[in-house]
Amino acid sequence: MTTLHPTALTVFCLIFLLVTLAGFWAVRWRRPEGGIDSLEEWGLAGRSFGTWITWFLIGGDLYTAYTVIAVPAALYGAGAMGFFALPYVIIAYPYMMLVLPRLWTVCHRHGYITFADFVSGRYGNRWLTVAIALTGILALMPYIALQLVGMKVVIAALGVTGEWPLGAAFVILAAYTYSSGLRAPAIIAIVKDFMLYIMVLAALIILPWKLGGYAKVFSLASAALAAHNPPGSILLRPSQYLGYSTLAIGSAIALMLYPHTATAVLSASSAKTVRRNAAMLPAYSFMLGLIALLGFIALAAGVVTKDPNQAVPLLFLKMFPEWFAGFCLGAVAIGALVPASIMSIAASNLFTRNLYGAFARTKATPMQESQMAKLVSLAVKFGALVFVLYLPAPYAIEMQLLGGIWMTQLFPSVVVGAFTRWMNPWALLAGWVAGMSTGTYMAVSLGLKSSVYPLHLFGQTYAMYAAIPALLLNLAVSCCITLALRVAGVAKRPAVYGSDRTAPEAYAD
Repeated sequence: MTTLHPTALTVFCLIFLLVTLAGFWAVRWRRPEGGIDSLEEWGLAGRSFGTWITWFLIGGDLYTAYTVIAVPAALYGAGAMGFFALPYVIIAYPYMMLVLPRLWTVCHRHGYITFADFVSGRYGNRWLTVAIALTGILALMPYIALQLVGMKVVIAALGVTGEWPLGAAFVILAAYTYSSGLRAPAIIAIVKDFMLYIMVLAALIILPWKLGGYAKVFSLASAALAAHNPPGSILLRPSQYLGYSTLAIGSAIALMLYPHTATAVLSASSAKTVRRNAAMLPAYSFMLGLIALLGFIALAAGVVTKDPNQAVPLLFLKMFPEWFAGFCLGAVAIGALVPASIMSIAASNLFTRNLYGAFARTKATPMQESQMAKLVSLAVKFGALVFVLYLPAPYAIEMQLLGGIWMTQLFPSVVVGAFTRWMNPWALLAGWVAGMSTGTYMAVSLGLKSSVYPLHLFGQTYAMYAAIPALLLNLAVSCCITLALRVAGVAKRPAVYGSDRTAPEAYAD
């Protein structure tokens, strides 16, 4: 029977009320004289955020509630393999430093709202643009659903039953995102990050001290993992090395291509702001390493649950006073609101600009674009809510494994395209089809229960993240077709560069 925790629930509700008020107030924050009735203002906050606001926004965007729940859950359930999240964010920031300032410069110069806009301007191919936009929206839907799963786990741990609390949280999230746009998650991200740092530092100092120190924590966690079926370990096994490294590399590639990452980055005020953030964001990597250790601490504390996602909430409720447990769980719930808001905005930007906009006979006015984006953001959040309520939670979690595989397939068009226009757009589209179909097949053939695929080559088996072989095939197809077209003399550089018909020499960014 579920135990109600009234003190923790009261603190949780007060925190939720605070951030709700902040979300609605955000519509007045940095409000331009003409209002926010344009996609540029509603979806990117007028590209006005400086270094610190961008730092909080990107951090709140990339480090979600599900990060706080799922990374420790992976260590709680399977051991060291869950630590792949740590090297992948370490890889991601040098990659961010190299690629994203360049993309920001091009997108700012030409008024692009999404990376699909960039691809449209770069290659002038409608169908490639549609493919990029569809990939982003498909990958975001289960990701948004997972934020709601994280919130659902927290609410259940507090002892509240039924689906109505999640429905109420959805209505609040939808309302302030609709009214305030990107300004709402930017404000809330500041509150969320301070709360998360307090939560993590308190947990990593107080809990090991209560349990007898870190040596004992690792000893108890190792014994508990050995008793699992199948057994886990606090150290990687040799058979896991390739899967671990390719998960880190593939996840880093995908992370910077997600639409919500693009939305947060393009809201920055300058390319210099993006570079500063690439240098400062590793502070979040340090926090992620600390968060991961909560999985081992939960094992050492004797937390027993059939659902590893419950490990961290149950740990807080068991080891902390109720009022502080409520504070910690409130921080986790806010960690769901920030990325869910940005993701829904990113999905609506893609639909408005690159799906509807690609086929509309007449160009929409800025106000019409913002109104459509607001309505689409509501539909996206409603779809994610239905996904969580009417499909089993494990199914939503398994579906998310496809997200990273899909997003990795945008690397040739977006990242390579940021530095060269050598690739032919039809070749890129063929490569995208090859990579998407291969990666999806690998994940589906495993029953969507894992993304580490046993690839059989030359009499050997290589267990690796499915995104990597799919991306290699994507690049091979794109390069071979481009080369063949050039040899045949039919490959030409696109003549149209976005809606403003920018001359080729002006677009050699």
